[in-house]
Amino acid sequence: MRALHVSLALALLAGTPPLTAAEVAVRATQISSFGETVLDGTFGQLIFRGGLALVAQDDTFGGLSGLTSTGSNQQVSFVTDRGSFVAGQLAYDESGRLFGLIGVTVEPMQNSQGDPLPRQYAKDAEGIDTIYRNGEPVAVRVVFEHLTRVADFDLIEGVPGGPAREVSIPQWLTDLRTNASLESVCVAPPASPIAGSTLLLTEDHDDGAGHHSGWLLGQADKGPISYQKDPVVYPTACAFLPNGDLLVLERGVSMLSFAMTLRRVAAADVRPGAVMAGELLLAANGSEIDNMEALAVHTAPDGEVRILIGSDNNFNDWQRSLLLEFALPN
Repeated sequence: MRALHVSLALALLAGTPPLTAAEVAVRATQISSFGETVLDGTFGQLIFRGGLALVAQDDTFGGLSGLTSTGSNQQVSFVTDRGSFVAGQLAYDESGRLFGLIGVTVEPMQNSQGDPLPRQYAKDAEGIDTIYRNGEPVAVRVVFEHLTRVADFDLIEGVPGGPAREVSIPQWLTDLRTNASLESVCVAPPASPIAGSTLLLTEDHDDGAGHHSGWLLGQADKGPISYQKDPVVYPTACAFLPNGDLLVLERGVSMLSFAMTLRRVAAADVRPGAVMAGELLLAANGSEIDNMEALAVHTAPDGEVRILIGSDNNFNDWQRSLLLEFALPN
């Protein structure tokens, strides 16, 4: 106990929080319409299943810039702009509607030595995906911008943490020291032609041919890959569907409000050397959305595969932390 007290005191004197998970109470308000689309109605090519507006009094909650499913019991984890993991459990009612995010904890990320990330320049986590081994979630892979890098963290009972394990990336990615560098990360599922490979996408780095540059990390499937550029929106997250098709979330500003699109890239088109161009699944702007940056695919309690799209409020009071849920038609 004395050692714990000393550690806490030293952390406070150093101006850094202790690296422990703190419970945070999150209030969720259900969203029952999206524009003029009601629950279970069609929006674009998707079915709107509902959503949440999330609020917490604790100022460590916010900046939710990446999202992944981390367990079979509706466990999820976000990463934040301030270098924290936000873990919790999606709660559904008897009719299959998302109504809350419960058991929420916020835990600062650690560097490879198990110490706090030293400064904001090193904390800007933007994307996260789950690594599976023999069908079980064992770790998460996180991408950072500014101090551009990729790192893995252990998963313990669906909650990420522990010292970072840096993942080797090409030097040209490491050299991108801006907030338009690595934004998206997703690990290809078993059904994908590039199963097990990791897709990295930059938000706004030109590949030399007018497209967003990216990279595939894998054994057999490794090398450059690009994503077609749009004049308004930029890729902010990616997620694979179980069949290997790729979803890409794009975000921008149009007519002084946020805009977003979601596109679907066929599994066969996700390969080294390709320029990916996805089919439009939905497009939205205005008050129904915010700064949409997070994307995940998960299975709801009724067995339906659903798509979660979340917003990053940048820790601003005038922005919102939204979590929208959609499904693909059968």
